[in-house]
Amino acid sequence: MGYAMAAKTKGGSDVIHRIEIGEITPAAGEVVIEHQAIGINFIDIYIRTGAYPWPVDQDLILGSEGAGIVTAVGDGVTNVAVGDRVGYTLPNGAYATHRAINADMVVKLPDAISSDVAAAIMLKGLTVAYLLHDSYSVKAGDHVLFHAAAGGVGLLAGQWLKSLGAVAIGTAGGPEKCALARDHGFDHVIDYKSEGVVARVMEITGDSGVDVAYDSVGRDTFAGTLASLKRHGTAVAFGQSSGPYADFKIADLGAGSFHLTRPTLFHFATVRPWLEAASETLFTKVMDGTVKVNINQRFPLDRAAAAHDALAARQTTGCTILEV
Repeated sequence: MGYAMAAKTKGGSDVIHRIEIGEITPAAGEVVIEHQAIGINFIDIYIRTGAYPWPVDQDLILGSEGAGIVTAVGDGVTNVAVGDRVGYTLPNGAYATHRAINADMVVKLPDAISSDVAAAIMLKGLTVAYLLHDSYSVKAGDHVLFHAAAGGVGLLAGQWLKSLGAVAIGTAGGPEKCALARDHGFDHVIDYKSEGVVARVMEITGDSGVDVAYDSVGRDTFAGTLASLKRHGTAVAFGQSSGPYADFKIADLGAGSFHLTRPTLFHFATVRPWLEAASETLFTKVMDGTVKVNINQRFPLDRAAAAHDALAARQTTGCTILEV
């Protein structure tokens, strides 16, 4: 027997409650994983609140990232075996002591990658991979603006950008978060609480603007994101932690013949060759020290609601995991 933390209905963190789960038998093509660690991400909040569609009417087990031991395999599974240590991102169902998942969504973990680290980076690290290489291919010398630079994705992105030779400009709120971002590869960090982001970007770039801007914040930042771009620059909108974009019109892109894309990890991670290649790149960058992983918050699985509250209040830095 085990348990999971599920949302009774769409709503605030108070809808998260414990449900008991029994033994799971994998269907054909599935594996059962006994979790050792589980990642917490803002997408979990989007899903809990109903910003993204629910696949069930009630008691949705949240969580999109985890790592653990394979305890059973279904018919036709050849990529992993019982006893293998694996990590994954997507779909929902991670906030549980154990779960079944399609075997095509899991990857074996190298010995040098702990389950804690895997649970912290599978979603965030693979997000950085598609952002910097697929949504826009960052080149040495590119000026890059990255909002929420002290968050889990941001700290990984800053180090990755440094390895690519880009000029990385981050935004963060307050001196401590700005210092953290600076320590993780960002060449310039703008404190949005005390500085004008667009003005500082123009100062840093000599009034030319950035080649690409990555925005996971949404309503509070998106107008400034567009205003920070150089002519023909690219805006990559990959989240909305402050709420949906307000008052945006397609005509706004005409201010500089801008490009806009709204990618999601699902459309990359569900392509097995991409998942394998991107995971290998991610693990290599962690193992060779290019990317250091900061797990700055840990909560027991049964305190998932408290973890959501801390993340929503922007009280966290780096990665947050649930311990089983």
